[in-house]
Amino acid sequence: MQHFSLQLRVLFSSLILLSLFTACNPKKKTTETSTDSSTEIDSTQMNTSTPTDIHTFAVREDAKITHLDLKLNVDFDTKMLSGIATYDIEVQNNIDKIYLDTRSLTIENVEVDGQKANFELANEDENLGQKLSIPVTPQSKKVAITYKTSSTAEALQWLSPSQTAGKKSPFLFTQSQAILARTWVPTQDSPGIRFTYTAEVTVPKELMAVMSAENPQQKNDSGVYTFKMEQPIPAYLLALAVGDLRFQPIGERTGVYAEPSMISKAAYEFEEMDKMLEAAEKLYGKYAWGRYDLIVLPPSFPFGGMENPRLTFATPTILAGDRSLTSLVAHELAHSWSGNLVTNATWNDFWLNEGFTVYFENRIMEEVYGKDYAEMLALISYQDLKDEVKVMTEAGNAEDTKLKLDLTGRNPDDGVTSIAYDKGFYLLKLIENTVGREKFDVFLNKYFTEYAFKTTNTEHFLTYLDKNLLSQVDGSMQEINPKEWIYETGIPANIPKIESERYDKAIAAAESWKTETPAAQLETKDWTYQQWLFFLRALPNDLTLQQMDELDKQFKFSATGNNEVLGEWLVKVAHNQYEKSYPQMRKFLVNVGRRKFLSPIYGQLVANEKTLPLAKEIYEEAKPNYHFVSSSSIEKMIAEKEGK
Repeated sequence: MQHFSLQLRVLFSSLILLSLFTACNPKKKTTETSTDSSTEIDSTQMNTSTPTDIHTFAVREDAKITHLDLKLNVDFDTKMLSGIATYDIEVQNNIDKIYLDTRSLTIENVEVDGQKANFELANEDENLGQKLSIPVTPQSKKVAITYKTSSTAEALQWLSPSQTAGKKSPFLFTQSQAILARTWVPTQDSPGIRFTYTAEVTVPKELMAVMSAENPQQKNDSGVYTFKMEQPIPAYLLALAVGDLRFQPIGERTGVYAEPSMISKAAYEFEEMDKMLEAAEKLYGKYAWGRYDLIVLPPSFPFGGMENPRLTFATPTILAGDRSLTSLVAHELAHSWSGNLVTNATWNDFWLNEGFTVYFENRIMEEVYGKDYAEMLALISYQDLKDEVKVMTEAGNAEDTKLKLDLTGRNPDDGVTSIAYDKGFYLLKLIENTVGREKFDVFLNKYFTEYAFKTTNTEHFLTYLDKNLLSQVDGSMQEINPKEWIYETGIPANIPKIESERYDKAIAAAESWKTETPAAQLETKDWTYQQWLFFLRALPNDLTLQQMDELDKQFKFSATGNNEVLGEWLVKVAHNQYEKSYPQMRKFLVNVGRRKFLSPIYGQLVANEKTLPLAKEIYEEAKPNYHFVSSSSIEKMIAEKEGK
């Protein structure tokens, strides 16, 4: 998943620490146990003694799912999915029940090995949903569950034709991370439990279905589509999209899906996907998932991208027309190794997914676009990290600036901050700088190979790092001090320093403008979008309307086609009440559902009593276009401001 921007993290990190809950499960501890970092581990037994996952009712040590056969019918009239989920299971320890996660699902029937079973559905937990208990024996092999979803399932976004690019056909997409898979499939919704799957999905005949699996490339006449995912994945990587879709190949192993009106633009934008895939394989070994395709979703998709295996889900906000925002593709592609191939065992170890992915993304971008480009991306990460740590610390949440999280009694989305992404990235960058890139690349290749299709945690990784790298380079453990990075708050003093001439020019231009140099006299020819971000971020928060007018007239920020720059500018529009750009701001907020952009802009509007009514007015108009992930965040902001 593409990480948040500076402003979203700054505003959102202090708002989302709200959803407190206790996961009641008599068979598991409520606090996480951890493997001591001095203990050596056998790479063939990575899953042994996996820490208890507090965000699932499943007890994987007793009974787990290993394969899913899913049959679904997609009903746009009722906005519901219905069907049968049949699981192959493994039962151990002579237990008599298997536990699955559900949320707002109607369970109609359960069978175990073909015989009707008397299942039990527990009371609703506000955050975890309902525990589904199914009687089994050590000899049980299959569980079949007939069910249907709620019309308001949080993972599902049902779009009317008017909310799509083509305006003619409805659209459906899922977003399962972190623990929303349970809202559309009864499952063991934990990153530490992996399973293969097959599926048969029936949709209206004029539409096409695709999943995080082997996919069709053309519509058929029946509306019935079959899928196969032979590599084991955790539930958060289950994904489905249904709409009026077209496919266009990019290379032999890559291609793009989009609505017909967007397919040509998308194919142009992602023309370098093959280069990115080749660069990734050159760095860290063969791509393990067969094809790497991408689907451009309607604008309501709440994230930049989601790393669903074989089929990245992407926002149309990266279609800038000049391929300037394709680092998102590199990020989601990198997840094919870090996250999808090697997965954090619990959400407390989220940095193992995202820190590695940001590092890998940066290396792909350097390989394809050069060192200077990668350095600018690294500097954006540094800015985001500094601001995140500052805000968290001032808000009394310094504990959340550790890489190893403690999300006991909290929603795993609380861990989706710059800490996991950017502090994780800089730890890996420090290791590279200390031991040398060549040695670090050898280590990472070994790591991805030995941990492939397995889960791990922070303590296992520390042991593996020491045994396979740091112990072989004199003084590196002391120089890096990885335990400080992982278990201490804030930013360690030995964080690598990144230098960029383009960054320096952007900062110098901002300083020059602040000292009365007219915007028209600034040297900005051939600037990259990153330089515009640096420039905007270096300006004072409080600007006069005259200053806003000067900047917008000279640089045409309100009219830019680059949504990263536009999003940054609209934060200043909202903060400084620059009413001339309110029409652009309203249009953006109504038509874009990406939380990265929405939260900082709404945050500025909500913070001021004068603009709070405007925020509520725009939100009411825009809400039908937002996924639950985005709308819930905005509603929390408004409720906090109003003291509800």
